[in-house]
Amino acid sequence: MMNLNTSAAFDQQEGLVVLVGKKMETQTKLPKVVAEELELFHKNADQQFLHLPLKGKHFVFIKDQETDEKQRIMGHKLRGVLPKEVQSIFIDGGKSNSLLLAEGFALSNYQYLRYRKEAKKEKYALETIDFSAKITASAIEELSATLKAVFWARDLVNEPVSGLNATQLAEAIEEKGKEAKFSVTILEKSKIEALKMGGLLAVNKGSVDPPTFTIIEYKPKKASNKKPIVLVGKGVVYDTGGLSLKPTAGSMDAMKSDMAGAAMMAGTIYAAAMMELPIHLIGLIPATDNRPGLNAYTPGDIITMYDGTTVEVLNTDAEGRMILADALAYSEKFKPELVIDAATLTGAAARAIGTRASIMMGNADRKYFTMLNDAGMETYERMVEFPFWDDYYDDMKSKIADLNNIGNGYAGMITAGKFLEHFVKAPYIHMDIAGPAFLDRPQDYRGVGGTGTGIRLMINFLKRLA
Repeated sequence: MMNLNTSAAFDQQEGLVVLVGKKMETQTKLPKVVAEELELFHKNADQQFLHLPLKGKHFVFIKDQETDEKQRIMGHKLRGVLPKEVQSIFIDGGKSNSLLLAEGFALSNYQYLRYRKEAKKEKYALETIDFSAKITASAIEELSATLKAVFWARDLVNEPVSGLNATQLAEAIEEKGKEAKFSVTILEKSKIEALKMGGLLAVNKGSVDPPTFTIIEYKPKKASNKKPIVLVGKGVVYDTGGLSLKPTAGSMDAMKSDMAGAAMMAGTIYAAAMMELPIHLIGLIPATDNRPGLNAYTPGDIITMYDGTTVEVLNTDAEGRMILADALAYSEKFKPELVIDAATLTGAAARAIGTRASIMMGNADRKYFTMLNDAGMETYERMVEFPFWDDYYDDMKSKIADLNNIGNGYAGMITAGKFLEHFVKAPYIHMDIAGPAFLDRPQDYRGVGGTGTGIRLMINFLKRLA
């Protein structure tokens, strides 16, 4: 992970110098030809970059952008034009623009090279980002912590199930807990059986690997909330669809990403702990893979969930809600102020709004939706609220059990949310991140593959609550 620092003067740095929206004739003497190019750059409204190698350094002039997101994207574009050998960059500009540019640049600097033979040659050499602006240490620490958590979440999502089963996911979270000083308790299969978490156990029946249920707690000494915020993340480390095998071409290729909700919520708590946010958080991560082997659960099965609700299984590919339901019901023991879950839950969500936003819905107080919406707009991890009318719950009722797990095929992202709501007693918000969690083609600083979506959003949201 790169370092971010505030520096006194750009000419103390080596490597790359980035100048944002300003000239630098007052700070250094430039050759006449360079000064002329710089003058033309400022006059040309369509030119966004001026890249000048000079005296062993790379000077990049960038104009201020009219929105925060365009500043981040400019940072992404900057990463694209720089040689991978550059070890440091220096950003000379105002505090806000400098941080936004650095954020976009740093997010674009992420690479997943674990399985690349030529990884050493392909790896970006960047180690530090320095600033001339008087940016507070806390602002730099917050950005660094957020980036570190996003990168970790991307690594988790990008890792194939051969290297990240449910047990390994739990152990990865436990390792971060030791680093950032939050508690992690891993419940193994015998304990899950004792708790009678029927949904998690049912989905796991087709796998040779045992399930896990990970409980995370970050409780600072002076928390601003009397009752905890519970964050629940879907941890399906690989999803074949089970016996309702995914039918379409390419539909399984990215299913290592079906634990992106778990990565998002664990990553959020990791970042919050590193930043020492004054807010009490509980994380619940039910994890398993969903396979059609062994004694796999079947369409037609009746599953008794942790809270005693019976569920008729009509499609084993609707497994995410089965494991989340147990976790959501378990959340009641903490008497939370608010429960939020995140999951790559439905293709319907991705079809509805694509990869540019996530869906949210729920029954919580309007203030939480307002804060999430504002946080999403500020971080550009935008949320679209969908209706949550009780009529949709009727579609989840079964003739032979309390509920069914698939609905009638219409408004699948909403009926899934209403199914989950049944298991939560506290105020509740459901996030379906199926669209932006994993990208099959590059999308500016979000890259390709796992994006770590939702962590920047949630940290912004939690800061508003603190």
